[in-house]
Amino acid sequence: MYSQEFSELLARITVNPDVMVGKPVIRGMRITVEQILKALGGGVSASDLLEDYPELEHQDIQAAILYASERIENEKVYAVNG
Repeated sequence: MYSQEFSELLARITVNPDVMVGKPVIRGMRITVEQILKALGGGVSASDLLEDYPELEHQDIQAAILYASERIENEKVYAVNG
């Protein structure tokens, strides 16, 4: 069960087939979770992201990271004999 804080963060992520082809986005905007994660993974700081996208809030970045962690939480990896 999620804490209230986690639930509030995850509520910032929306999915709508009419927005960005149904990819998870931040608060219905045209900024995808994928964009945020790729930027962070590419070395862009959270501060720079917030500066580049003034409509973003720090909690949106936290929400993107939490959303991604939730997606892979139960991921299983299987060995393939070759």
